[in-house]
Amino acid sequence: MINPLTPVPFRAPGSDGTGRQGYPPAPEPLPVPVMDNHTHLDFPNEDLAVSIGDALDAAEAVGVQGAVQVGCDLESSRFTVQAVDLDPRLLGAVALHPNDAPGYAARGELDEALAEIEALAAHPRIRAIGETGLDFFRTQGEGLAHQRYSFRRHIDIAKRLGLALQIHDRDAHDDVVQVLREEGAPERVVFHCFSGGAELARICNTEGWYMSFAGTLTFKNAADLRAAVAIAEPERILVETDAPFLTPHPHRGRPNASYMVPYTVRAMAELTGWELSELCARIAGNTVQAYGSWD
Repeated sequence: MINPLTPVPFRAPGSDGTGRQGYPPAPEPLPVPVMDNHTHLDFPNEDLAVSIGDALDAAEAVGVQGAVQVGCDLESSRFTVQAVDLDPRLLGAVALHPNDAPGYAARGELDEALAEIEALAAHPRIRAIGETGLDFFRTQGEGLAHQRYSFRRHIDIAKRLGLALQIHDRDAHDDVVQVLREEGAPERVVFHCFSGGAELARICNTEGWYMSFAGTLTFKNAADLRAAVAIAEPERILVETDAPFLTPHPHRGRPNASYMVPYTVRAMAELTGWELSELCARIAGNTVQAYGSWD
């Protein structure tokens, strides 16, 4: 696998002639810069290798001035700690993904792995514990108990270190909310790739939790997300790519990257009626409130 920590030649988005396998064309720049608060730079497409610096340059060129690199296991969390030292446009989040927690538990390594996550989170540019949460789509049976244990431990780490908590919630809205309320949520909670509808949006408004919308908002079957963003309080809104996944319409199915954020932001503006510049400024301010300054 190509290591994104090592500079490699950058192929400009859409210029490689590989059709659906290539990066989409760059969107029109945003009028006010925002941040991509959830991306995975350690999941490169080996045929379309891009260095961290070049990926962030492409994003900055269209008004995405920074990103949060997110770890999902020990390897990617270690990568994240290295990556945030390479470029000031990056902050980081570290965690064990809920679908990985049962594997660590089966090997008798879950507590040890959680201890390392806490140690990695001491880095000053690691600003969140995530992504963590519950996933009832890919994990069932005994694995769910390990997910819940891991989720509760991540909540505890975030609270003790004063960090934001990035939530992975797939088909588990009620249970995620229940665990957060039972444990006492950290001061700053972000529902990464918000996947609920109006009911969960109302809960987030009430609890003061952030809703981070990804390219899924632009999908034709995203009626619930459109209902959620329509009632989300402006101070609760964030934007992300979850790159290299969830590329927004009209480029769904092609590789995603932080420079694609403007497609989602413009969709948010159209759905809510918010003026684009004001929405961008609000997203940028919310992101700093959630994670602190990039400076």
